[in-house]
Amino acid sequence: MGLLDGKIALVTGGSRGIGLTVVRRFLEEGASVAFTCRHLPEGLLDELSGLGTVCAFESDAVSFEAAQEVVAEVAQRFGRIDVLVNNAGINKDTLLLRMTEDVWDEVIANNLKSAFNYTKAVSGIMARQRSGSIIFMGSSAGQHGNIGQTNYAASKGGLVGLAKSVAKELGGRGVRANVLAPGFIDAGLLESLSERVKEYWLNYIPLHRWGTKDEVAGVALFLASDLSTYVTGQVLDCCGGLTS
Repeated sequence: MGLLDGKIALVTGGSRGIGLTVVRRFLEEGASVAFTCRHLPEGLLDELSGLGTVCAFESDAVSFEAAQEVVAEVAQRFGRIDVLVNNAGINKDTLLLRMTEDVWDEVIANNLKSAFNYTKAVSGIMARQRSGSIIFMGSSAGQHGNIGQTNYAASKGGLVGLAKSVAKELGGRGVRANVLAPGFIDAGLLESLSERVKEYWLNYIPLHRWGTKDEVAGVALFLASDLSTYVTGQVLDCCGGLTS
């Protein structure tokens, strides 16, 4: 028996990184999973099909109309949607003094608007079901800021306000909304940091190591499962104590 047996999950940005790890973990725990990506890597769907029932949609999460179409098709195919993981996002880091309007707009659209698009699309379905868990993939930067990440931090901070408001609006219908906020996770993005910067952060993090994608997926599993049925409107840090 898996923690997600019988549940239907939708994960945005599920073809790589943390999103892909979440997709795999959900499948291993018994969920049927649909995920979105802009470009589906060759062979990925066949690989994931060995773990359980899975389908993929090549779709841009920034598009409101595309989100509506994906959610409608998932609901029609599976009959319900129990879990939404708003994971799609990007980062384009630079100091505010050098940041262009286009770079600001692109990050806000991919990280914040995409989450609105999919949350809006599933909200009616979950409200009618009188159950559902919406997980927003935030960041420690969204709570405390970070040099060179004003756009990224603003977008992730916006997810906190979005999640807390959704939790209040839909709680009476049995729908939960929470933010999962990773810190420094070994998911490819650390390669851009210099050795000096890495050493500084490793000394600053109480656990003195980077987090893993599996550890983030474990927190997502908790929020998606019935282990967290009385948890809503919260920000759960997965950061090794970085924000303590």
